[in-house]
Amino acid sequence: MWDRLCAMVSRRREPLDRERTDLVVVVSSFDDAEACSTALARGAESEPYWSESEEAVLRHHLSIPPGGVDRAVELAAQDGYTVGAAPAGTPAGADGHTALMLQRVQVLDAMHCAQEKSRMVSLAQRLGGTAHGWDALQPPQTPG
Repeated sequence: MWDRLCAMVSRRREPLDRERTDLVVVVSSFDDAEACSTALARGAESEPYWSESEEAVLRHHLSIPPGGVDRAVELAAQDGYTVGAAPAGTPAGADGHTALMLQRVQVLDAMHCAQEKSRMVSLAQRLGGTAHGWDALQPPQTPG
């Protein structure tokens, strides 16, 4: 039994490829007042199901003044974020701001989600922009 457990723990998984075409939004929150724990609980109970043990692509949806976009990307890159393509139907930023989606792959839990949400709100505000919310993508899961 111990050998099986050690083998399972030591087995390395390939990191989630953020460019996979089968990824679906499994949880999202665009309400400033909603706790990440509440959003994640909702995602675990409805289809498509969020799996807390699997990596997810965490995406933050921001609008940044055009002069701050490069700085936002540079600062976010220090924490492993890249620019993602905005989903179809994403409105352009208001007041001449640029819609920006920053994403990274991570295992998502309430504490780290809240930290990243706060970090993105701070980043956007420092540059004169707004953080609208976040969502997370994973391959489709079955409950279990």
